[in-house]
Amino acid sequence: MMSACLLGLDERHLVPLAEPGHRLRAEAREAFVALQAAAAGAGFNLAPASSFRGFERQLAIWNGKFDGSRPLLDADSRPQDALALSEPERIHAILRWSALPGTSRHHWGTDLDIYDPSLLPAGGKLQLEPWEYEQGGYFYPLSQWLNTHMQRFGFYLPYAGARGVGAEPWHLSYRPLARECEHQLTPALLANALATRPILGKTHILNMLDDIFARYIYQ
Repeated sequence: MMSACLLGLDERHLVPLAEPGHRLRAEAREAFVALQAAAAGAGFNLAPASSFRGFERQLAIWNGKFDGSRPLLDADSRPQDALALSEPERIHAILRWSALPGTSRHHWGTDLDIYDPSLLPAGGKLQLEPWEYEQGGYFYPLSQWLNTHMQRFGFYLPYAGARGVGAEPWHLSYRPLARECEHQLTPALLANALATRPILGKTHILNMLDDIFARYIYQ
């Protein structure tokens, strides 16, 4: 894949899903449509909550969490005060739930967050927090079904107990394409992209990049 596409700086690798505003690479889209059909046969309305997300969108999320204008959650999904943390502590806290711009798997067109809108209670709002997908949560039946069936469509959960990263039972990755992207993304490639962009905490991020890759990206 071209480095610009890998880093979320180019969108030419994408095709639209049936759901407005959502895009994936063509092969991943075909696999997801097949997974949706199988889920529908089992009584689930498998829908994307998020699919492709570009560099600039990820940058806005990062900077908002870094400066305290967006919620920053701790390891137990509880709000914490970003500005009470040192910059390195803040970087590690953000990385538990949000990727560095340029490293998000959502850049690749291979990954998406899913839910079943029909399982939300009346007036309920999707949070994308683990409890929603765990036993007793709204989407637990869907999670159980996916755990049994998604592999035959090429999907897996990259953040299921991954080192350093919070569990994301909603995050599906299309393995045949995502594996290629994982091998192409390097600290040097990312450093070049970040050096000229207005990311908060840049000096510490660039100094910590090898450790960040080892702890949060190479899963």
